[in-house]
Amino acid sequence: MRPFRRNSRPLRADSAEGPPFPGRVLPRELWTRTRAQLGDRGKRFAWDLAFGRQAPRVVDLGCGNGRWLISSALARPDVDHLGVELVPPAVKLGSLRAGQRGLRNCKLAWGDATEFILERCEPESLDEVHLYHPQPYYDARKRARRQLSPEVLRAIHRALKPGGLFVFQTDNPAYAEYARRVVPLLFEWRELPGPWPDAPEGRTLREIVARSKGLEILRAEARRLELPEIEAARRISQMPTPDFDANRPEFRAGLRPSARRRQR
Repeated sequence: MRPFRRNSRPLRADSAEGPPFPGRVLPRELWTRTRAQLGDRGKRFAWDLAFGRQAPRVVDLGCGNGRWLISSALARPDVDHLGVELVPPAVKLGSLRAGQRGLRNCKLAWGDATEFILERCEPESLDEVHLYHPQPYYDARKRARRQLSPEVLRAIHRALKPGGLFVFQTDNPAYAEYARRVVPLLFEWRELPGPWPDAPEGRTLREIVARSKGLEILRAEARRLELPEIEAARRISQMPTPDFDANRPEFRAGLRPSARRRQR
């Protein structure tokens, strides 16, 4: 393995907002490389080649700077974790943090997370898929970019192993309403009443910020339903597209429903 090289302008890996980043920075000789390449578009991701072993597989679609991804990799060394993120600085910072913690079971890749789940995953090859705070795209002209579409949900269902887990979180009320409508058609849906037990302050920086603003957060775990292909296709055909208004006036204050009632 090639030695880990620091860039000429070093990143301040643990200076971000929020609670201390999970784990600790190891002595430099214990750092490892944590960047992965997705390869040509449409090519299946080579898990065994990237991680050098066969193990349970977890994907974080749009992993940001890797706060949850790294925390989970630290807690579950027997599980391989892959984060896919389109923002280069976030990938750079996340991979640096993972490398400084010597995580060989954690990789970050630059790329389109939607394209990854649609084109790069073998059927029944993943144990978990996580999607935290997908961009709601307030501009009506950009609604087609929303990540949790029927097509993507079907791809997640197809990529997960029997009984596989889909984790979803958002602080946008309209996105939450949409997820409650469509995800249960392919998954056994369960909402968590409070914070994640493994991360009481928040799994992601977005969640931490949302909580500080008093936003209502939907946290849900969904287990893959075992459906015949024809039935899954029928249910997908019944799903509405994510053409909701994510910026309705009652959402703009960014308050919980109870707080809005108190202000009236």
